[in-house]
Amino acid sequence: MPTAEAMPLIPAFAKPARLSTLHVLTLTPFYPSEESAVNGCFVAESLAELNSHGVRSSVIGVDTIYHSRRTSSDIYPAEWVHCPQFPGNFGLGSAGSFLAATLLPQILRLHRRSPIDLIHAHSALPCGHAALIISRRLGIPFVVTIHGLDVFNSCFENGLAAKWRRNSSLRVYAHAGKLICISRKVRELVTGSMGSVIDAEVVYNGADTTLFAPRETEQRGVENATILVVGNLLAGKGQELVIRAAARLQDSYPHLRCDFIGEGAHRNRFAALAADLGIGDRIRFLGRKNRFEVAEAMRQCAVFALPSRYEGLGCVYLEAMSCGKPVVACEGQGIGEIIRHGANGWLIPVDALEELTQGLQVLLGDAELRARIGQAARQTIVSEFSLSHQARSLLKIYQDVAQ
Repeated sequence: MPTAEAMPLIPAFAKPARLSTLHVLTLTPFYPSEESAVNGCFVAESLAELNSHGVRSSVIGVDTIYHSRRTSSDIYPAEWVHCPQFPGNFGLGSAGSFLAATLLPQILRLHRRSPIDLIHAHSALPCGHAALIISRRLGIPFVVTIHGLDVFNSCFENGLAAKWRRNSSLRVYAHAGKLICISRKVRELVTGSMGSVIDAEVVYNGADTTLFAPRETEQRGVENATILVVGNLLAGKGQELVIRAAARLQDSYPHLRCDFIGEGAHRNRFAALAADLGIGDRIRFLGRKNRFEVAEAMRQCAVFALPSRYEGLGCVYLEAMSCGKPVVACEGQGIGEIIRHGANGWLIPVDALEELTQGLQVLLGDAELRARIGQAARQTIVSEFSLSHQARSLLKIYQDVAQ
């Protein structure tokens, strides 16, 4: 087990000469590593921004014993630990107890060396559960961020194990100093079941508006008919719908191309579908890309589309908007709280192939409309949803809970 002495007290992006006002311990399964530089960037980048606001972070990345041990990233260092867990989703209800027992000795040593003001856990299980146990042991308050719509960790299952996970999640939420929800949609799901028992606040994720910025000169002609999709290649993300829409549009747009960035279990299935529809040569599966490559792909595309069926918010939408691109997403998801249809983005009903096809037809065929929506999208992110906006909201919560 790693010792507290080996644990980085100040991440590499911190400025050691600056005196910090808060020391926050972050427990998260989402964080970049040498093996995956893009995993959990939405957590790492917010911590980097928080540092400029006087918050010093110690980060523990959490993974299960069934995965290969991750290596700390040079850019975003973290102490990675393996969490004992019974196999599958069944073991998630008790994993927090195992994680707390694993972490407690080193956190005690860390706390003696540099007192921890607050624990920030990402997701209720296992990190929030572990934070609850450690909070009671050390008398340190904790907060929990809920990142998705499966707020009680049912994992789309029924039965005793799902009930166990739900009860564990409810206990975590009831004792947290604050629940941080990434959208109003997420908050409504939690408060709808727990009501006034909890203190929940919406803090939207922020985009790096410097990295994700428009090109100086946009390519507006009909020759730019590239649809970009970024996300894990899974059925719930709606990539199949984009492929079917592209097949319907191929005759209208001889330069049409769809680029998919990401990896996932359904890649072969999507490739086979594209071949069956006769557009295999127009679909490119580019695999996993780093942050700079994703930003450049967003700048070069004509339209960003991700008609996801089940999305708490979706950082990639914010990043594409920050690049000045019209974004196509689904109604009823977290991103619907940010996109105004036809003004700074494009919304369609879930699983609506006809509406997706029509929307893409309109956007690809009207460069001026794309430019107007893209400019409004960029302004929306710069004005309300940058990393700085997110950091200021988190800082206020930290200060309120830690006092």
